[in-house]
Amino acid sequence: MPFIASRLSNIKPSPTIAVTQKARELKAAGRNIIGLGAGEPDFDTPDNIKEAAIAAIKSGDTKYTAVDGTPALKKAICAKFSRENGLEYTPEQVTVGTGGKQVLYNALMATLNPGDEVIVPAPYWVSYPDMVLLADGVPVPVECPAAVGFKLQPADLEKAITPKTKWLILNSPNNPTGAAYTRAELKALTDVLVKHPHVWVMTDDMYEHLNYDGFEFTTPAQVEPSLYDRTLTINGVSKAYAMTGWRIGYAAGPKELIKAMGVIQSQSTSNPSSVSQAAAVEALNGPQDFIKTRAEAFKERRDLVVSMLNQATGIKCHKPEGAFYVYPSCEGTIGKTTPDGKVIETDEDFVTYLLESEGVAVVQGSAFGLAPFFRISYATSTAELEDACQRIQRACAALR
Repeated sequence: MPFIASRLSNIKPSPTIAVTQKARELKAAGRNIIGLGAGEPDFDTPDNIKEAAIAAIKSGDTKYTAVDGTPALKKAICAKFSRENGLEYTPEQVTVGTGGKQVLYNALMATLNPGDEVIVPAPYWVSYPDMVLLADGVPVPVECPAAVGFKLQPADLEKAITPKTKWLILNSPNNPTGAAYTRAELKALTDVLVKHPHVWVMTDDMYEHLNYDGFEFTTPAQVEPSLYDRTLTINGVSKAYAMTGWRIGYAAGPKELIKAMGVIQSQSTSNPSSVSQAAAVEALNGPQDFIKTRAEAFKERRDLVVSMLNQATGIKCHKPEGAFYVYPSCEGTIGKTTPDGKVIETDEDFVTYLLESEGVAVVQGSAFGLAPFFRISYATSTAELEDACQRIQRACAALR
C-alpha cells in the first residue's frame, strides 16, 4: 500500500509475540496448548512492590513526571549500579524508558546515521536487527555457533569491525540461548574494542540476576573501565522482579548520549507511567532475597528441560548459564517425515509440526538468526514443562 512508509518493508513483526498470540488463539478455540514462546516469568510481582504502587496511586502520584524518569528512580538506579556492578553514575547519566526495548530503540534512533553498522552476535533477540533497520542503520550479524557456547569470539568481533561500525550490542545472559559471558570472556572482547575507539558498546543486562551454578555476572564497563565513556549499560525490572507488564527499563551512559535519548523520548512517549516508576523504586531499594530463591527454581526447571530434551530423538540441547531459555538444535529431525507425510525441511517446519501435532508452542531458531534450532522459555510451571517435554519426545519419536 503506497500510503505506508517504505521503511516498514525492511522489518517484520516480532516472531516471539506472534507465537504467543497464536498459542492464545488456539487455546481460546479449545485446543490443549502449552505456550513456551513468551519471555515472561510466571512468578508474580512481589507484594512490597505492588503496595508501593498502590501507595503512589493513593497519594496522587499519578501526574506526568520528568520525561526520562523521576529523581527518586534515577537515584535508586545509581545506587543499584554502584552496589551491584561497581559502576558510579550521576542522575544526569541515567534514563528511564517504557521497558528496556524503548531504551534500546531511543539509543539507536539518537545515534545512527544512514549506513552506520551495528554488530549483533547471532543468535540475537529478535528485535535488535529490526530496530537498527528502523533507525536507518545496517545490522551486521556475527554467527556464534553452539560449538563455542553461542558466544561471540574476539577474532570474529575483530573481523566484523569496519570504519562504519558504530555499536556492538552485547546481551548476557543471552536471549535466546541463555549463554552468559565470564569476566575473562568479556575481557577478551573488550580488549578488541579498546583498539577501535570509534566503536561503542550497548549492553543488554536484562537477565543479570538469572544465572546459575555459581556464575559471577559482570558487565563490560565494569570489566574494562576505559570503555566507561562509550558504553550504554541497559537493564530493567521486568525479569528479575517479575514486572514485565509494568514496563520499566533503564540505562546509564555518557551525559550527551542520555540527553539525546531524552529528546527522542520527549517527542514519542514522554514519561513512563508514574505509578510504575514508584513501584520500580521499591523494587530496586527494597528486599532482594527473593531473587535468589526464584533463580534456584529456574535452575531446577533448566536442568529438567535440558535432560528431557536430550532424551528426544534428533534433539541436542546445550546447558545454558543463565536467563530462562534453552536453545536446542533440531538438526537431527531435518529431512525426516511427519506421520501425515510432510518432510521437515527447516526449523520453522519443525516448530509448526510441534504445534499442530502436540500443541507445544515454541519459536524457530531462524527468527533469532541461527538455524536449525528452536527456543523454549522455561519460565512456567514444572508440571507444564514435563508435559511439554514429553510431547516433544513423542513428536520426535513419530518422525520417520
